[in-house]
Amino acid sequence: ECAAAGRVMTDERLGDQGRILVGLMSGTSLDGISAAVARFHNLANGRVHCDLMGFTHRAYHGEERARLEQAMQQGGAREYCRVHADVGDWMADAALAAMADAGVTARDVAAVASHGQTLWHEPGHSTWQVGDAARIAERTGCDVVSDFRSRDVAAGGQGAPLVTIADCMLFAHETHWRALQNIGGIGNVTVVPPAQTHERGGMQSVRAFDTGPGVVVIDGVVRALYDGRPYDRDGLIAASGRVLESVVQEALRHPYFADAPPKSTGRELFSRAYVAQFIGDCEALGAAPADIVATATALTARSLADQYRRFIPEPVHDVVLSGGGAHNPTLVRLIEAAVAHGNRPQVCIFDGLYFDGEAKEAVAFALLGFLHISGRAGNVPSATGARGPRLLGSLTPAVR
Repeated sequence: ECAAAGRVMTDERLGDQGRILVGLMSGTSLDGISAAVARFHNLANGRVHCDLMGFTHRAYHGEERARLEQAMQQGGAREYCRVHADVGDWMADAALAAMADAGVTARDVAAVASHGQTLWHEPGHSTWQVGDAARIAERTGCDVVSDFRSRDVAAGGQGAPLVTIADCMLFAHETHWRALQNIGGIGNVTVVPPAQTHERGGMQSVRAFDTGPGVVVIDGVVRALYDGRPYDRDGLIAASGRVLESVVQEALRHPYFADAPPKSTGRELFSRAYVAQFIGDCEALGAAPADIVATATALTARSLADQYRRFIPEPVHDVVLSGGGAHNPTLVRLIEAAVAHGNRPQVCIFDGLYFDGEAKEAVAFALLGFLHISGRAGNVPSATGARGPRLLGSLTPAVR
């Protein structure tokens, strides 16, 4: 059955009081900024223990989301410069709110670890996250570690997924293989061997890759067809529609799904143009708006199952879902139907095992910040394809 990692005992801690970091994450769903305050302890044999102390979410206003979507499509130097600065302020707002929620001050915090907001990600060439670290440092009074993806890309990696290290260190099953599936704007999975094997080199067999769309196509369809409604709350629209199987099957013929890992994708592929084409393909078959939402939801579930069948030969015992899509009951049911039958793994929700799954990626970047200030590599080369382990991120010191 699904089980929390819960294997770390207090007496394994190395006698330290731990170090507190704030993790900031804004993903491809463009719903807002997640901010988590976490305390990390070094353990024996290179392991790490984490306690979540506080979590907040700063939602993007409609105008803010529109600016980011526009910047992902086109823009000039002035607007890119302004977006970079403004996202830095929004990130600082989120960090300060999380620190207040956790009851900590800048004196308590070792660093803020900010992923920023990805505007462009081109695997094998370049990646770009905005959110001025200098502004975060000035506003919070904390050191800031940022720009985590660039070094992995420079070392020949995809620059993604980077949450893999947290999946390995914090959320592995003790005795079984596990798939940790995040469903943000884009879906990504980490395939983790049993925790008991990590000290014997088991982490070298960890793999991770982007499975395809998470909620990016679903949300795009809903916004286009339902007067700007941000998403399908509780999957109610999808539950009322019918799935157009031919559209799903055609979408799964895209070359991305046939590419072998390591691989990553983003809104560069699943763009507004992609969503518009998807809607057009459905409408050509006489689909009502609810049918199109149902079909987009089925695409996420089927693409996930398709990637598991193609690229995950390991004996995965359970699939742990996190991210915004894990709160869509219709999507979860479709995923269960696609992957969890016969001898296939059972599906469970991250929240029921650990903590609020919305905090998971922010905690992962807090961990990457902790690894940076500890002088330890943060990438997993078997997941990203990099030439080797690398210290990730750049440090912007606070004023002392």
